[in-house]
Amino acid sequence: MNHLDILLPFGLPQAEMARDLVRECKAPALAMLLARSKTAAPLQHLDPFSRALPHEHWLAERFNLAAPAPQKDERGNSPAAAAAVLRNRVRPPAPAEGHWFIVQPAHIHVARDHLVLTDIGQLDLEEAESRRLFNSALPLFEEIGRTLVYVDAATWLLRADDWAGLRTSSPQAASGRNIDIWMPEGPGELAWRKLQNEVQMQWFSESINDARELRGKKPVNSLWIWGGAAAASTVPTTIYQASFNLSGWPQALTATAQHSAAPDGVLAAPGEHGLLLLSDLLEPGLTDEWGYWLQRMEALDNLWFAPLLQAVRSKRLATLSLVFTGQDKLQHVTVTASSLRRFWTKPSLAKLAA
Repeated sequence: MNHLDILLPFGLPQAEMARDLVRECKAPALAMLLARSKTAAPLQHLDPFSRALPHEHWLAERFNLAAPAPQKDERGNSPAAAAAVLRNRVRPPAPAEGHWFIVQPAHIHVARDHLVLTDIGQLDLEEAESRRLFNSALPLFEEIGRTLVYVDAATWLLRADDWAGLRTSSPQAASGRNIDIWMPEGPGELAWRKLQNEVQMQWFSESINDARELRGKKPVNSLWIWGGAAAASTVPTTIYQASFNLSGWPQALTATAQHSAAPDGVLAAPGEHGLLLLSDLLEPGLTDEWGYWLQRMEALDNLWFAPLLQAVRSKRLATLSLVFTGQDKLQHVTVTASSLRRFWTKPSLAKLAA
């Protein structure tokens, strides 16, 4: 591997916490990489109410799923990921017909005066539970002529040809927030809300949720729709010959993804360009658990940044690009062996507080 891009969702902490976290963080390898890196592009700002997070827009662009990420004051749409999931995750393969959406089981809780979507990644929904919920909801979809397809415990697919153009938000973008402004808008929005309400009422009486709560888990009480795309849309293309640690919907973007990798395996992979997703900071970033974020960043330094720093120094890796994102920001820097020779530049994590 000659060139490696590393994507770190929530590598940029919230502004009000950033300086304190940078001061406390003990990540010497990352501090060296950052201080001696070159800025590949100006710090990018997205609308804080964009319908997808910066790392999701970045992945969509790299795999040609969508138009460029919306800038400030533009909400855009969620990544058009449903076609890739339909093509690569459904077995046997489904016909390349119609317009599809990703539908995910979710937990919505009542705050003081609004409803809030819980991070879907924390649901920990088991296969048998998801199958049971799917079978419970399926007749409601079939009654109105909708096709619902089971993919895995966290992911279902819905065909709704007449909803093409419906603007939706990714669950990560809406996570932890008042769902009102994140709900779908456009063709089919009222029909979806009606269907969503019917599913919520159907699941209210499901004993599976009582059992989950007894085990300390959140009940599954709603569905979240996003990622609309035509089944016949162009197959995702990218410069990457190898991709590592992709999880969730990005897994469907490429057949070359390795879901579990270590530094030696990444460096030894054939090909010119590689992509590594390090999503360890995503959960604490979404839930504002910044002490947990600090622990995970320091663990990443030991596991990944230290060996990759050595790989660049020894020219085993020609170029290392670090793409840090936050709630509404994206920072892209590159490191080479020659940039690391700037011995007069002291290690620093200051770029994380941009």
